[in-house]
Amino acid sequence: MADLLRLLLKVAEKAANVARVCRQEAPLFQLLVQEKTGDDKNKKFVQDFKTLADVVIQEMIRHDVGAQFPDMAEFIHGEESNKFENGLGESVIVTVCSTEEETAALLATVLDGDHTAASLLAKAIHQDPATVEANTDGLTVSLSPSELGIWIDPIDATSQYIQGREKELEEGRLSPSGLHCALVLIGVYLRSTGEPIMGVINQPFHHKDPAGGGWKGRHFWGVSWDGINICSVSQPKDGEDRGLSVVLSSSEKQVVKGVLALLCSSDKLMYASGAGYKILCVIEGLADVYILSEGSTFKWDSCAPHALLRALGGGVVDLTKRLQMTSEGQDHTAELTYHEPDIECKGADRWANRGGLVAYRDCSKLNTVIAALKGKL
Repeated sequence: MADLLRLLLKVAEKAANVARVCRQEAPLFQLLVQEKTGDDKNKKFVQDFKTLADVVIQEMIRHDVGAQFPDMAEFIHGEESNKFENGLGESVIVTVCSTEEETAALLATVLDGDHTAASLLAKAIHQDPATVEANTDGLTVSLSPSELGIWIDPIDATSQYIQGREKELEEGRLSPSGLHCALVLIGVYLRSTGEPIMGVINQPFHHKDPAGGGWKGRHFWGVSWDGINICSVSQPKDGEDRGLSVVLSSSEKQVVKGVLALLCSSDKLMYASGAGYKILCVIEGLADVYILSEGSTFKWDSCAPHALLRALGGGVVDLTKRLQMTSEGQDHTAELTYHEPDIECKGADRWANRGGLVAYRDCSKLNTVIAALKGKL
């Protein structure tokens, strides 16, 4: 497991480099956006975009993990189809080739013969990043790769990535929108039960380097399995209860907003973009819970951050199931799982978190919001 964690940290940093390269080339970026259609379209948004950066990152992670852990190759899932259409209407299957030159040649067919842009992307894909340090002491988990699967969200909050608004982050506060909401998410689950057991989150656009002006990122990781709970984020400190804080989507149902407005002071009811970023806010303690009443998130959005929350003593539950339960406490039967599609649905909706969700670190905070929402939804 330590080897797998180190590899996922490495490929997540490679993914962050690809995301940054794509944003640095303004003329290139206009070529990288294509609207999703049909079953691959997220119904929540009027326009839901697929970028070549998304596809390239997903296939790069699939290639690198499958090469080192071949037993996992058939169980590495991603948000995106790897079929991309170029300006001539030609469909190209995007894969990572064995050499940088071959990958560049393939990408050039997507980019309408723009070999300069294709070479930049291929270099980022094949270039190893600096070593990403992780203290893996105590990470002796008795699981083999043949028991595990992976969910990849190559760039969560794609709309924020595309819009590219640059904002200065305030220490200890969440920010509702901007490039920092775009995250690379890699979650590992147990094939037999769907439990999330390892997660890696990379935030490619955390801050700008004052010297060079380029973007710098940061990463988070966690492992939770069989009594082992290790996370790069510190455990919450025992201290004064400062009241409930909640992060929501701005499009959340008015009834949910109204109920929570009665529980939270005005400055503790917050809004942010990106499902992954909102769960990261809970992981970091910037909010106590994230609530979503709609089924508009997917397994690739929640798997990685769910593993980190489990390592911190929290979790992510299906809101509908949790509202139907009579017992309080940390009942894991409502926790999201990641191994089975909804056979009644088609396309991406097979992997939707259809019952909504609540992400939490502290079970008492979860119970508070569930009690308030019972009978309202």
